[in-house]
Amino acid sequence: MGIDLADSKQMVVVTDHDSKVLARKTFRCRAWDLGIALDWAAQRARTAGHSAVTVACEPTGHRWRVLGQLAADRGMPFVCVQPAMTSWSRRAEDLTHDKTDEKDAVLIARLTAQLRCYIPEPVDETWGRLRHLGARREQLIVDMTSQIQQIRALLECVWPAALDTARQPFRSRTWAAAMRVICDRDHGELIRTRRLGLARFEHLVRREITRRGGQKPSLRIVRNLFTALGDPRGVIAHRAGALERVHLLLADWAEDQRRLTDTENRMLTVLDELRLSDLVTSIVGLSAIGAAAILAETGDLTRFTSARAVVKHAGLAPREKTSGTFTGRTKLTGQGRPSLRLAAWRAVWGAQRANPVYAARYQHLTSRAENKLTPTQAQAVIAASILRHLHAVITTGCRWDPQIATHGTRITTSSAIAA
Repeated sequence: MGIDLADSKQMVVVTDHDSKVLARKTFRCRAWDLGIALDWAAQRARTAGHSAVTVACEPTGHRWRVLGQLAADRGMPFVCVQPAMTSWSRRAEDLTHDKTDEKDAVLIARLTAQLRCYIPEPVDETWGRLRHLGARREQLIVDMTSQIQQIRALLECVWPAALDTARQPFRSRTWAAAMRVICDRDHGELIRTRRLGLARFEHLVRREITRRGGQKPSLRIVRNLFTALGDPRGVIAHRAGALERVHLLLADWAEDQRRLTDTENRMLTVLDELRLSDLVTSIVGLSAIGAAAILAETGDLTRFTSARAVVKHAGLAPREKTSGTFTGRTKLTGQGRPSLRLAAWRAVWGAQRANPVYAARYQHLTSRAENKLTPTQAQAVIAASILRHLHAVITTGCRWDPQIATHGTRITTSSAIAA
């Protein structure tokens, strides 16, 4: 049973194992009302002499989850077909770019009959919660990054001196607190804050930091910002409006930081419920929240048959390009789950510095005489290693071992036995 899902129009096709169409029908209903379509398909299959029906669709949007629940309620097998597979098959079908709901439903059923499909991850309440929290965390990070870029662009236009007062202003709690004080008081007239004097300005910044849960400001940054109040550079005509907008963005940024902290704490709680915190943090350099972000994208790693399958799922597996005597350049496939690839990539930065195995691996890859990799390529290799090691510690239930991580197997030596 191939279904091309949409909002209120569902195209359903029932085929046999040879992809011969037994029945087809359009249902004008929402996803939650597709139970009648499943019952209709089961009846048509029995009429044609078949004992059961396998339900197949593309995993796009949220409707496929609904369909999976309806199929599970009726004891029907449920599989998914990758949209990319459907697209390639559509072109190979008649060498055209034609696309209709009926044709797509037939292609989905045909690909399922050819076993070019997969069983989706089983629905689990705890893992499902981790997935949703991971999606929220990613959205908050995107929003915060956008806010930082907007603040930087606005200040470069109307008050560029403010960005030079700290080495990394957007990582400084003092800088953010001082900017909130300035924008709240001045409304674009920086001379008003300058009239306060340095001592009162420091007092206001200290009070703002304390109110936000901090302890004490960096006096160097405070004094640099106070000095920058007299800098005349910038588009003065836009300063009032731009600083008002910066003030609003700073408030949004602070609120998203609070939401991000709350979301990450919830993710860590779920990781504890799964009893995986000790295992994943045994990988030196990998934080609990970094592992939780990866697991939020992969789901339960025990469902993968091998560590390589996880790497392929992230699109970090290398692809070959050889023909006869020609050998092309090896690149990453780039297929799979981009958000998982991003989560693994973010985990590299801490793990590479703190983990001696990853550090040695990176040094070897970037300094060997033959086939030397660029720093970015080597970091991609480390990201794939993190995924493999996560799969290993979770599926085996054993803590990360640097000796196994280095050699791929446990090596027993006389010195190790003596130790």
